[in-house]
Amino acid sequence: MSVWCRRLRYVWLNGRIVECENARVHVLTHALHYGSAVFEGIRGYWNGSNLNIFRLRDHMVRLVNSAKLVGFNLGYTVEQLVDATIEVIKANNFKEDVYIRPIAFIGEGGISLDITGMPVEVSIAAFPFGKYLKAEGVKVKITSWRRIPSFSVPVMAKASGIYLNSIVALREARREGYDEAILLDWRGYVAEGSGENVFIVRGGVIATPPITASILEGVTRDSVMRIARDEGYTVEERDITREELLVADEIFLTGTAAEITPVLEVDGKPVGDGKPGPITMRLKEIYQNIVTGVDVRYKSWLTPVY
Repeated sequence: MSVWCRRLRYVWLNGRIVECENARVHVLTHALHYGSAVFEGIRGYWNGSNLNIFRLRDHMVRLVNSAKLVGFNLGYTVEQLVDATIEVIKANNFKEDVYIRPIAFIGEGGISLDITGMPVEVSIAAFPFGKYLKAEGVKVKITSWRRIPSFSVPVMAKASGIYLNSIVALREARREGYDEAILLDWRGYVAEGSGENVFIVRGGVIATPPITASILEGVTRDSVMRIARDEGYTVEERDITREELLVADEIFLTGTAAEITPVLEVDGKPVGDGKPGPITMRLKEIYQNIVTGVDVRYKSWLTPVY
């Protein structure tokens, strides 16, 4: 039995629920060879009475848009993808926190780089999932690898092939004893982590790199900016220099998997006093209350499964 199929029984594949062991693709699948796929990462939170999916529709909108940017059509509407996600979670009867992985990819249609007319396959899987990064905070390295620029590939797309960039960056950081990598953009400004957006705090002002820094427009990033502004903080989208990471009062990473994770060190140097900062921890607390349904101000961000 596949290691995955010990964690989930059913997967949604090409319009229907199938048993996990039968959710297979051929070794000549185009996406396996060329990375011709787009995907999403979504979390669902069990609060003891229901499982709420965080910003499900927004993630599916981005999935559809990612496919458009890469050059193919999923063949499903956002509403159909939302319904399919709920369907597959119900089929597995999950009553715990889950991670949801929709993926759309070019299937078995040849080895040409021209994907015109090739079949598109779509899958949605969900499985139990805990913390991705250390909740107490992480140590990061500014890696020697640069973030792929948007004039080379559409980095606004959450495309599988782009993540080779993140893999080599994270490998470098881990080999040197760090938890996570920070990539600079082609100009030398801060871009993002291997799988997260970056925020800094200086003098009480929160800043994060703009989309022109070749970043992925994170759904969690957008959520945090909206929450912070609602709390009265000033939030700036602007270029951030490498030096600013070394003198920031606070730094935190955001992402579906990472949620809100404090950064404790950059290149071996402590951030602030080396402990999670007060603004970071305040936003982290609010975020957790939102995703678990305690804070009802953002109830529209949650999609209940049951």
